[in-house]
Amino acid sequence: MSNRLRTEIQDEEAEKELLVEENPISENPENFLQLLLSKGLISTERVTQALPFIFFMALLGMIYIGNRHLAEDNLRDIDKLSKEVKELSWDYKTTKADLAYKSTLTEVAKRVDTLGIIEPIEPPQKLVDTEGGDAQ
Repeated sequence: MSNRLRTEIQDEEAEKELLVEENPISENPENFLQLLLSKGLISTERVTQALPFIFFMALLGMIYIGNRHLAEDNLRDIDKLSKEVKELSWDYKTTKADLAYKSTLTEVAKRVDTLGIIEPIEPPQKLVDTEGGDAQ
């Protein structure tokens, strides 16, 4: 009986070895992406080594976008100021033309006529000092 028992135990151990030797089925089969990330060009070590460069590139991208926004804001301000300069130039020219028109002799005469001042008809007279106190 002892032989028989030993053979049964040996048979059971052989069956266990056979079960262990079988290819275990993994729960997550390896796909292309997993193979690429673990065994291919990209690995966790390379990714961690490249992180500073990736962050630097992201920072440069944000600076580029911010610079672009600032440039567009400056262009809008320049357009707004140029329109304002043109408008002020037109106001200056119309005011200058209006002043030139109002300072003509006939317009001045019309305006001072209401104050009772009239335009002299005689030409102005030259005053001569006859005492000669200051002769040069």
